[in-house]
Parts: sequence; C-alpha cells; structure tokens
Amino acid sequence: MIKKILVKLPLVFKLRVLQLRIKRTSSNFFVNFAKERSVDQLPHVVKRHQSLLRRKLGASDPKLQENKITNLRIALQSMNGIVIKPGETFSFWHLIGKPTARKGYIEGLLLSQGEVKTGVGGGLCQLANLLFWLALHTPLEIKERHHHSFDPFPDEHRVLPFGSGASVFFNYIDLRFYNPTHHPFQFQVWLTDQHLKGIVFCENELPYSYHLEERNHQFHHIEGKNFRENEIWRRVIDKRTGKITHRELMIHNYSEVKYELPR
Repeated sequence: MIKKILVKLPLVFKLRVLQLRIKRTSSNFFVNFAKERSVDQLPHVVKRHQSLLRRKLGASDPKLQENKITNLRIALQSMNGIVIKPGETFSFWHLIGKPTARKGYIEGLLLSQGEVKTGVGGGLCQLANLLFWLALHTPLEIKERHHHSFDPFPDEHRVLPFGSGASVFFNYIDLRFYNPTHHPFQFQVWLTDQHLKGIVFCENELPYSYHLEERNHQFHHIEGKNFRENEIWRRVIDKRTGKITHRELMIHNYSEVKYELPR
C-alpha cells in the first residue's frame, strides 16, 4: 500500500500544480499589469544593487551556475526597462512567461519541495531576489512574495540578510508589487561578466528614503533538526529632516537549515 502511495505522489503533485496554474491564469484577467518597457531611463535613481553570478553553493555542479547565466540573459530580454505606472502591478511571470526549452532556457538549479533539484529555467530566483530587494527601497507595495521554507546553502559571500530573497515558480508562485503612488517607477536590469545588476528609477525625487536592517537572527536546534530565524525591518526616513517617520517589520523568516552548522 505504501509503495502505491509513493508512486502516485508525483502525479498528485503535477495535478495540483496544473490546478494552481489554471486558477492563477483566470485571476490574471482582473489585474492591471505593467507591460510597457522603455529604453529611456526615468530621471531619478532610487536604489542600485548587484549580486554575484558565481558563488560556491554547497556541492552543486558549477556548470549549473553557467546555465543560470544563460537563463538570466533570456529572462532579462522581457524584463529590462519595465515601467510601473500608477495603479499598475508588476508581475515577474506575466513579463517572462513560462521558461521552456523552446525559448532557449536550459537546466539550472531549482529549490523545490524541500530539496535542491535541477530543471529547465533554473536560477531565475536570483533575478527575483534582486528585484524584490530594489522594491523594498521604494514605496511600491509588495502584493506577493514567497520565500523557501528551507535554507539550502551556507552564507558563502552572502551580502544581504538571510531570507531577503524571493522564490518564484511558474506561474502561481510569483513576485508582485503594486504602485499606489502618483509616480511611475522603472527597473533596469543587466548582466556583466561577474554580476547581475539592477537600478530602480522614479520620475520624481522621492521625499523619503528606505533602509533595511536585520534583527533577532538566531539558530534553533529542535528534535535533531536545525532552524534559522530572523526579522527584516525597514526604516522610512524623511529626506528633508533626516528623521525616521516610522519603522515596519517587512519579513519574518523561519526555515529549516539543510547544511551542517559550525560547532
């Protein structure tokens, strides 16, 4: 009986994925998505960031990181220069579409169902991570963001706080933010030999700046397993006075650690 259940599980998972994708596709008809891309940059830089394209990720094959770069290069063609006008919603998957071999995507690293796997289009989470971090430094409202329930790799050259990334899986695990302001925002993203780089622009100079900080970082050992927890808070600062207008909890992370912790 147990063997029969194990055989059926992959099919059950695929059917569930199909159901969720159909549901998401139907709900998309009611969303005002950002679609316009422009080569002309908006005049004011809000935030810049970059992330290394290659870094040690446990015992994973370095070739998969080279494949990731190929996948990122394809995805950027649909993403770079996107303008989010007032009242519009940015959607990662609405812009990129399904990553398929027919479009040129190849095998890369995927984090799925608590495991590190490979799959066509793997590695696009790095682009989602960058966009999410940039958006956190703007007044854009984060409408949808997911994070992995496990921490797969040690902090090898990690620059940002643990848990500040965004998980994406076509099309129902998305990254979305909404523009509630009166100003258009624009994202420019590109590759160099060593980095994935990004800038978020605005049409007007913003009256506030946004600063992120990690709090309450700790590890827990429970019933033979290790877990990692932290909080990421945002300070909103009035540029004119230099005073903090308010602080807000943006992310609370609690994930199982999949690697050996140093003693």
